[in-house]
Amino acid sequence: MTGEPQPISAAARRALEQELADLRAERDADAATLQDNPDTGDRADQADELRRLDVIGRLDDRIEEITVRLRQADDAGPPSTVEVGMGSTVTLRFADNTTTTVDIGEVAEPRNPTMVTYDSPLGSALLGHRAGDTVTYEAPDGETSVSIVSLGG
Repeated sequence: MTGEPQPISAAARRALEQELADLRAERDADAATLQDNPDTGDRADQADELRRLDVIGRLDDRIEEITVRLRQADDAGPPSTVEVGMGSTVTLRFADNTTTTVDIGEVAEPRNPTMVTYDSPLGSALLGHRAGDTVTYEAPDGETSVSIVSLGG
């Protein structure tokens, strides 16, 4: 993808916002357990303090990463509803006539099971296409086709 800020889907935004809230709560809980005076206690206590500081540092890094990503998504604006791109929500119809809705994103999000990454076989096949198009991609069971029913929420 380009270095430009990329939009995210509403579902991806909700997942990131929930992860951010969870991380902040975890960070606050960990920070509350730190002692005011690092010179107190034995070496085991000091080692535990250092471990918690390391955990807090990793939490801070992820909090910053999510905050920046959300800010970039705001700068990018809403995802396109004309053609599939980053952040698009796409309803698909498979050969067996089942439909599913997926979000196109940068990385798979554990909190968003409908996320399809833009660089996966399906994601890359969908990019740039519009509602009504049929695309072919390499699935685990071989080449398959899917029709784009609609774009947007």
